[in-house]
Amino acid sequence: MINRRFLRVKVLQAVYAYLESGEDFVEKGVSHLLESIDKMHELFVWQLSFLVETKRFAENRIEENKRKNFPTEEDLNPNMRYVENRVLNALQNNRDLRREEEKLKINWADHQDIVRNYYNMMRNTDEYKYYMSDSTSSFALDKKFIVKMITEYFAELELLQDFYEEKSIFFVDDYHLVSSMLIKFFTDMKESFDEGTLLPTIYKTEKDIVNEDKEFVKKLFRDVIKNNDEYGKMIGANTSNWEKERVCVMDMIILKLAFTEFCCFPYIPVKVTMNEYIEISKYFSTPKSKIFVNGILDRMSKKLIQENLIVKKGVGLLDS
Repeated sequence: MINRRFLRVKVLQAVYAYLESGEDFVEKGVSHLLESIDKMHELFVWQLSFLVETKRFAENRIEENKRKNFPTEEDLNPNMRYVENRVLNALQNNRDLRREEEKLKINWADHQDIVRNYYNMMRNTDEYKYYMSDSTSSFALDKKFIVKMITEYFAELELLQDFYEEKSIFFVDDYHLVSSMLIKFFTDMKESFDEGTLLPTIYKTEKDIVNEDKEFVKKLFRDVIKNNDEYGKMIGANTSNWEKERVCVMDMIILKLAFTEFCCFPYIPVKVTMNEYIEISKYFSTPKSKIFVNGILDRMSKKLIQENLIVKKGVGLLDS
């Protein structure tokens, strides 16, 4: 399943868009939220497919070099480290990825310029040169290299981002978020990943009658919109003038989402909610937001507990 933190981020984005638009039909916002989550998962599949395609491109290039009229020693005996990358091989052979590619009609045949652009850029990096020359080889090192490429260089792939922009406006908004998803996916990948391993689903309980994760995002969105004004007043009444002058729109929404989980989700521990939104504030707000959000949530969670406005069903769920 997709980590719930990514689902929380999607709700954050949807609430921001809803409030900025002036829309007053909540269910339209819910529909937009669910569509954006579906598109996030689509982009995740596209990016996995893109990485596999770079391996195919490298294989084709090796074969072309061997067929030169006057091939060099390097052409005839190429370094196979990248095309034999265990992680990329496992993905290429994975049946679930192939099913997703067919469903989404993913085909890179007409977009080899984008693949070539990334491949050439990658080959010029110090990370690639070190990886290709390293005498040691393992699944862990193969995985580490892929994660490094995504972390350091995917943000620079303008051709790829332009291509995705033409595919869907959602892809533009989620490009960097999906890069984070890829990093987590590869970091968590086990060596046992093979052709029969299933890719992460959008929601944890996707095949159940009651889809907990989908119900979670819908309820979170609806409840934060419902209590938007009330939570805004609570934040205003419990922050100093100095804090009020520095709070930004995203901080306010992050706090309101946390308050919603405090008060409307009895089975989510207070500590989990606090940690999640403090982490989200580090990436989706201002540089100093983490300190501000942490301080407000710590102060307000204790106050709300004292006022019996936070009710949790379970041992230890009130601990912050």
